[in-house]
Amino acid sequence: MKAKLYQQNGSVKGDYDLPDSVFGAEVNDHLMHQVITMLQANMRQGTSKTKGRSEVSGGGRKPWRQKGTGRARAGSNTSPIWVRGGKAHGPDPRDYYSTIPQKMKKGALASALSSRAKDEKVMVVESISCETPKTKVILAMLEALKVSGKRNLLILDNVNSDNSIYLSGRNIRDLDIIRVCEINALDILSNENIIFGDEKLIDKVKEAVAL
Repeated sequence: MKAKLYQQNGSVKGDYDLPDSVFGAEVNDHLMHQVITMLQANMRQGTSKTKGRSEVSGGGRKPWRQKGTGRARAGSNTSPIWVRGGKAHGPDPRDYYSTIPQKMKKGALASALSSRAKDEKVMVVESISCETPKTKVILAMLEALKVSGKRNLLILDNVNSDNSIYLSGRNIRDLDIIRVCEINALDILSNENIIFGDEKLIDKVKEAVAL
């Protein structure tokens, strides 16, 4: 599997050989679905809460006597059918967190990267130079790569060491910036183009996916 090796100005320097173990793997849709479902569930806060009839204020005495008023029977003003009554079967705080074997996570990541590589959506930039935070530098690079206006994922070695690049691109619409050690199948499939900010990052991805 090959990808275009670009310079920051958009010129093509040549082809970059992507490791088949990462970018040429068989695409397993079911595995990717399992892992992405887990990742999305782990992002849920689970803080939704409503008050039941035992938690709302009121109650105590019976609103009116059982018979003789002509009105429907009522035992408490905290009933769910009353205004300001409790919520029946409402949500309670819960933890959606779940785990999945590392082998499955790595397999899903390899499938996602392979899927993008087969669609020729993986780009490798030789290096990105940005001495001071300037958004126009990253915008110019995206336009030179002809991916401006699309959902792009820029992968860096370390956000701290590449702080100028991160600060330059963090407020660009449809551009996600993450560290190479944090990539997962959800990040890959949520973006159309995958841009590696340094050719050395390919080896680090290979190490991360290695079983």
